[in-house]
Amino acid sequence: MYWNVATVQPMAHLVLKVKFTDGLQGTVQFKSSHLTGVFEALKNEKYFNQVFVDHGVVTWPGELDLAPDAMHAEIKKNGRWVLD
Repeated sequence: MYWNVATVQPMAHLVLKVKFTDGLQGTVQFKSSHLTGVFEALKNEKYFNQVFVDHGVVTWPGELDLAPDAMHAEIKKNGRWVLD
């Protein structure tokens, strides 16, 4: 799929740089207001930095992941995806 993530890299705590297989790249930023429920674990910087790509999806240990299609659409439109 065109929205498969090829690479992900933590840039700072709560900020990721992502590149898709179609060459599109941009950033994902979490606002603290988004860090509730399953995303609360990302408050821990050590855990946040364990991010990796699994079958085209940005993932953390314990099956926490982000929707690559929504990420691709926002980055294509705005150059970044802010989760607040």
